[in-house]
Amino acid sequence: MTKGILGRKIGMTQVFAENGDLIPVTVIEATPNVVLQKKAVDTDGYEAIQIGFEDKRAKLSNKPEGGHATKAGTTPKRFVREIRGVELGEYEVGQEVKVEIFAEGDVVDVTSTSKGKGFQGAIKRHNQSRGPMSHGSRYHRRPGSMGPVDPNRVFKGKKLPGRMGGKRKTIQNLSIVKVDVDRNLLLIKGNVPGPNKSMIQVNSAVKAN
Repeated sequence: MTKGILGRKIGMTQVFAENGDLIPVTVIEATPNVVLQKKAVDTDGYEAIQIGFEDKRAKLSNKPEGGHATKAGTTPKRFVREIRGVELGEYEVGQEVKVEIFAEGDVVDVTSTSKGKGFQGAIKRHNQSRGPMSHGSRYHRRPGSMGPVDPNRVFKGKKLPGRMGGKRKTIQNLSIVKVDVDRNLLLIKGNVPGPNKSMIQVNSAVKAN
């Protein structure tokens, strides 16, 4: 069954494996999440749990948020997400979800919002190649052909300059190197989307072998 937790990206570091290999890891601090709601097929049409992460100041929350959190015996949360495919019997409203639900060696999918790069050209945004920079070439870093003449327009999907990054991204099948229960830390092999201090969602991998 699916497991999931919300946390914050602290940064990257390195750890040594038992065989001496150096492993780059991303450190995610996942302080205890709170189960705010259980959704069932009878009432909502699907099964899921709703979890909240990081307390929100009272002045920033409205009455519905406050009432929703009060039912779970907690305070309004800044980040609220749903996790589907869970075993509802294992969760109760108001229960805390901690990093100990994962173990070393688990395979997970990590979702976050990628770093925003602003307006970028076709070479950086789409990894295209440039033209010659000398010998009278008049083609350097431009997007290239806009397509055939006949339609009198540019087809949808043409790779052009524009806003880059700042999108929701999921990196699949990353392995957990270490779980630090005392400090609420997950050490995940490799890098994950988003800048430091950004909100991260860690779920059980959907394509794990």
